[in-house]
Amino acid sequence: MGMHKLLEVSNLSVEFETYGGVVKAVRGVDFSVDAGEVLAIVGESGCGKSVTVQSIMGIIPMPPGKITGGSAKLKGSEILGLDAQAANQFRGKEIGMIFQDPMTSLNPTMTIGAQIAETLKVHRGLSTKQASEIASELLIRTRIPEAQKRLHQYPFEFSGGMLQRAMIAQSLACSPSLLIADEPTTALDVTIQAQILDLLKELQSRDGMAIILITHDLAVVARTAQNVCVMYAGQIVEQGSVDEIFYKSAHPYTLGLKLAMPSNVSQQNKKLEPIPGSPPDLFSPPSGCGYAARCPHAMRICHKENPPLFSDPREPHHAARCWLQAPGAPKTEGLHQLHLIASHGE
Repeated sequence: MGMHKLLEVSNLSVEFETYGGVVKAVRGVDFSVDAGEVLAIVGESGCGKSVTVQSIMGIIPMPPGKITGGSAKLKGSEILGLDAQAANQFRGKEIGMIFQDPMTSLNPTMTIGAQIAETLKVHRGLSTKQASEIASELLIRTRIPEAQKRLHQYPFEFSGGMLQRAMIAQSLACSPSLLIADEPTTALDVTIQAQILDLLKELQSRDGMAIILITHDLAVVARTAQNVCVMYAGQIVEQGSVDEIFYKSAHPYTLGLKLAMPSNVSQQNKKLEPIPGSPPDLFSPPSGCGYAARCPHAMRICHKENPPLFSDPREPHHAARCWLQAPGAPKTEGLHQLHLIASHGE
């Protein structure tokens, strides 16, 4: 495979034309995923994280959606803007995708076994008998009890957690090198959520598959990811390893997300602090930093100019799109205080 990253996305921009005008949903996003890596893309709803992966997968509706720039290379080959037939080739085969709601990607009129077998027959040209055998193995791999019996059941006979497993089994059918999981546990209760995340991690470590996990939930990130991109207002505002993002957050938005997160430290007096204000309007994105209007540390330049990603030469992989991180920026006491609070739950 040489020196290629598995997936390399650069300067991706996506717009939607609506009656009200053009929404700039994704504004120049760069990230990459190595073979076997788990990357989390985090942010609140509307920040552009789902649109980002949907445009890579070729499943945003066009029109109204339009990829206005950038590139996405899978193993070195461009996959943005392929025609439907070419996109179908790599979708499912090279990249598997699982969604929030398994019902949207499973057919209610076919048994689970038949649906998984169908994928195998189409993409790998297997016979019905071979495909059924593999389908059964996949259900066992995703820890579905009584797999043989389950193959002949319909989606409505499965609970939410089991449906999610069946959908994962289906997306693994062609042994993709990358699995994209878009909010895969939102609809599930917490214990089942944890089981699904552990299942994904187990599959990733055993099969060396890379995973992009899209979520708004930092607890999910802490449990699963190795590297993290934090998205806000259509841009990546901070990226780094999971430890850097949690313990050395460099962007006030990331700190805000951490303060808003219930910690499992049993301190009764720790107040959850929701971030005041709301994200900017992406019909006319602000000329400055997208977060400036909500940021307690905003300086004059923050409202005027959007910062680039700054990183400390000692930690080149950890970068934040924040003027406070610019060389020679005033050291903010506030940011340091926040850090202490966020890290220790004072």
